[in-house]
Amino acid sequence: MRQQLDVFLERPVTRYTIMGVILFNAIILGLETSQGAMDAAGWLIVTLDGICLAIFVAELVAKLYARGLAFFRSGWNVFDFFVVGIALVPAGQGLAVLRALRILRLLRVVSVAPTLRRVVEGFVSALPGMGSVFLLMGVIFYISAVIATKLFAAAFPQWFGTLGASFYSLFQIMTLESWSMGIVRPVMEVYPEAWLFFVPFILVTTFAVVNLVVGLIVNSMQEAHAEESNAATDHYRDEVLRRLSAIEARLSERS
Repeated sequence: MRQQLDVFLERPVTRYTIMGVILFNAIILGLETSQGAMDAAGWLIVTLDGICLAIFVAELVAKLYARGLAFFRSGWNVFDFFVVGIALVPAGQGLAVLRALRILRLLRVVSVAPTLRRVVEGFVSALPGMGSVFLLMGVIFYISAVIATKLFAAAFPQWFGTLGASFYSLFQIMTLESWSMGIVRPVMEVYPEAWLFFVPFILVTTFAVVNLVVGLIVNSMQEAHAEESNAATDHYRDEVLRRLSAIEARLSERS
């Protein structure tokens, strides 16, 4: 019984149905933010939201029954359990913010869709390498913030008056958001040689270090895709060998 239930839960039709409920529930949660929609059909929206939540709970209960404690061995199952569990916590007594967190149920699409799951797994596998890059970025930012504060604090205290202000201004410059007309050119009117500081900073952070992060993520996603392809190939090979063995056994019996 448990094995049959587990097979049913893993069928593509079941997964697509749950995905459809997730997307429908996202629309319902969006309608709850509209005062006009709530005034017109608030009771219906709340009822449909409760039905969607009941379906999610029933799915988790079925998985727990079918897999037992093995359910918690999968990180995606734990993720689903946490996201759905948030919606079951009463929203009163200072926990009204949990009503807004119900939209996190939309993230269950990640656990249901294999392609999205592969993207997240690739991102997670890239985190160790990204940590080293972020550490390098932090060192560069700290050195640059100290230099900027020493050089420009007197004339531009709103941007470089403190170490924290310099950090934020340099982050804005790194993202290239109004960096030239908003910050650098006004600074260059007072300090004409300031470009000798800002241009190398942009080249190192925006065009070098940030691209390292992108490269790590892309490489990890490619590795995750390759592992999945190899697993599928191994499964197909094992299935072919099993069928060949069965055919050979039948031929041996006839002979």
